Amino acid sequence: MKLNKAMLGTNFFAGDVVGGLGPYLAIYLLAGLQWSPGSIGIVLAIGSLTTVAFQTPAGAFIDNTSSKRLLLASCALLIGAATLSILLFSQYQIIIYVAQILMGIAIAFVGPCIAAITLGISGPEHFTVQMGANQAANHSGNVFAALLGAGLALWISAEGVFWLVAMMAIGMAICVGMVDGSKINHNAARGGLTHSSNDGDEPSALATVLSDKRLVTLVMCVFMFHFANAAMLPLVSQKLSINSNVNIGIAFVSACIIVAQFWMVLMSLLCAAKADAWGRKPLFLLAFFILPIRGLLFMWLEDPYALISVQSLDGIANGIFGVIILLIAADLTHGTGRFNLVQGALAAVVGIGSAFSNLIAEEIVQFFGYAPAFITLASLALVGGFMYLILMPETLQKRVDTDTDVSPHQTS
Repeated sequence: MKLNKAMLGTNFFAGDVVGGLGPYLAIYLLAGLQWSPGSIGIVLAIGSLTTVAFQTPAGAFIDNTSSKRLLLASCALLIGAATLSILLFSQYQIIIYVAQILMGIAIAFVGPCIAAITLGISGPEHFTVQMGANQAANHSGNVFAALLGAGLALWISAEGVFWLVAMMAIGMAICVGMVDGSKINHNAARGGLTHSSNDGDEPSALATVLSDKRLVTLVMCVFMFHFANAAMLPLVSQKLSINSNVNIGIAFVSACIIVAQFWMVLMSLLCAAKADAWGRKPLFLLAFFILPIRGLLFMWLEDPYALISVQSLDGIANGIFGVIILLIAADLTHGTGRFNLVQGALAAVVGIGSAFSNLIAEEIVQFFGYAPAFITLASLALVGGFMYLILMPETLQKRVDTDTDVSPHQTS
């Protein structure tokens, strides 16, 4: 299969646009603006909860729109503008809150929209390969941005990371514009069976999709994964920035991101090559059981270089999760026409888990310290891993579609 280069470019820029500001924002607010850990947890949670509120409706909207490219480019530009507003109007707390809300809305559409366009171009038979390549490009873009961010923070200004996100947003919008809209089959993009027409299958009833017990189990496990994972990097970054300045803190975060993203690239390529052979469950279990090890190491270690090395585990876990969760969603919704609705709902669960993670972990830090917070996160990861092991069956099935002899691309 020939990979879609425009989608690879879109994903290269998207990684920093969607997630690039998060860990930097915590450091900027703590060391640069002297916010309390509790206040930082609230502002991070606001963005996550906003994404949660819009995630499922965003998926349903994407299932029914043919303007996916315009929607994706607009969201990228909105994120860039909101990022700059935090920097330019940092003296006004209300601006920071509003910017987080706007970014939360835009982020709700970005991931599902990219996945939908990918599925519409590649079809389900090539989705694993293209999506794995997309994620590898995404993580490569994060490495690129983190290197630039570290250089900007150390040698120019910590504020440079905000401008970097805005520039990456523009690059993402340009790449989206390069995607050939005529190649997107909008019925295939929502998980429908018919590949030769955009008007073939009607989506399955929502109750039919929600009655799948595997989906309920997956929702619970995804929540636990991000409840355990989301706060770890912000916490360790804050821990090390207590006796340093904002520039050093941002440089440390950049180093952590670079190490993690390197492994994420490798894990994305591994999933693209082996997920259809090994199945989804072994890979997801590997990602789950790495999290408690990472949490305990963050608690025990103090040396910055050792902590940066531990971020390799984050790269392995999240590199697997980024690909596998979309493959499982495609497995569970194949033929239903509800792919984007379900992946939007799963992304909402990611947001809920992340919001609870940041909010509760920051409160634990404020009242009890960093060690109890890391122990709590590690314990949650262990519980979630056993939930997936015991309750979730393998979702990969060898299927023969009635339309496999028809190209997934829309015919002109």
